[in-house]
Amino acid sequence: MELPVLKIDGTPSGKKVILDEKVFGIEPNDHAIYLDVVQHLANRRQGTAKTKEKSEVSYSTRKIVRQKGSGGARHGSLKANIFVGGGRAFGPRPRLYRKKLNKKVKSLARFSALSYKAKENAIVFIEPFTMEAPKTKEFMHILDAIKAGNRKVLFVLPDNSDNIYLSSRNLPEVKVITLNELNTYNIMNANSLVLTDGIQDILSERAANR
Repeated sequence: MELPVLKIDGTPSGKKVILDEKVFGIEPNDHAIYLDVVQHLANRRQGTAKTKEKSEVSYSTRKIVRQKGSGGARHGSLKANIFVGGGRAFGPRPRLYRKKLNKKVKSLARFSALSYKAKENAIVFIEPFTMEAPKTKEFMHILDAIKAGNRKVLFVLPDNSDNIYLSSRNLPEVKVITLNELNTYNIMNANSLVLTDGIQDILSERAANR
């Protein structure tokens, strides 16, 4: 598959990129995508939720009523979970939600996601560019010119650029990341990908070495 490389004003630069079949043209593996997305979301969880249980609440341990003869249930103290202010039964405790996943599976999932976007014609290539200062309006003009869409646009840069990142930070439907931050979840969560020219070569090299 060949795609044109656009300038930031939306006009063709005259150059075309040939997408590597090992990256953008494989048969997508849905299960690998599922495993990678589940791992990504699980690893984002803090796991710090905690509630006090019966042994941790601060209450008197005095027995409420006598053991027998009251006509009601037996209670030892107000710490029981059925009373207001009592400890919670089987409440959440701090835990690790992290999951492990084989590197080859993660690589397969990422290339499967890129192949899906290529089939959907949801990838746009542009020439590498820089911004002298953070300008959100200027960045919006670039997005409009290259017709990347206005919902869930993932902008992938080869290296970090503070000015480009700061220009996009106030746009809720645009996310700017570097190539090293690219993962399956970000790809599948985006409606369109904007890749700077040269990224396809790095991805092809990674596919050859996996």
